[in-house]
Amino acid sequence: MKTIYCISGLGADERAFSRLKQEGYNITCLPWLTPLPNEGITDYAARMCKVITTEKPVLMGLSFGGMMSIEIAKLLPVEKVILISSIKSTMELPRWMRTAGKLRLNKILPMRSFKITEPIQNRFIGITQPDEIEMVRSYRRNAPQVYMDWAINEVLKWRNDWQPPSLFHVHGDADRIFPINKLAPTHIIKDGGHFMIMNKAAEVNAALRDILAS
Repeated sequence: MKTIYCISGLGADERAFSRLKQEGYNITCLPWLTPLPNEGITDYAARMCKVITTEKPVLMGLSFGGMMSIEIAKLLPVEKVILISSIKSTMELPRWMRTAGKLRLNKILPMRSFKITEPIQNRFIGITQPDEIEMVRSYRRNAPQVYMDWAINEVLKWRNDWQPPSLFHVHGDADRIFPINKLAPTHIIKDGGHFMIMNKAAEVNAALRDILAS
């Protein structure tokens, strides 16, 4: 069986890919690493590469994991890069994120998750079901703060205009984190929010079958 190396979203883990099933493919999730002091995204991607043992692998990244997939593809030859609910370049970052990155607002006002703001955050992400809410709550509770601070900083200051030759992009037309009006995805999921990998899994799986067959 071929392997798809998956990279989850910011602070998430392999559970984010639990509803994806592709015949003939083994879905393996690369774990997030603890960032080293002053480590940039390129050096971090080089450390993640060490876990990949397949020549010309298929990479699949969710949200921030999509950005990391592109960074990894700069360092080794890949068969395909598949983005889910993610972006391809700096210009696809929402304006407020680019502004926050330029002003280093995340350094002045570090982003934290508080119980009182959870309903707002969940609505923004696009989750309503109890199992999804509990999963995201566990992400917030268990993700190391040193990793979260590092990852948020890398998202906000990401500078990229390069794309791998074989890149596919699955995106929901109701995504509030990365609004589709700034993007040009290859596959659009109707009514899909940022967490559509879970609550629109059937549609995402159909898009992946089309991509993997190409």
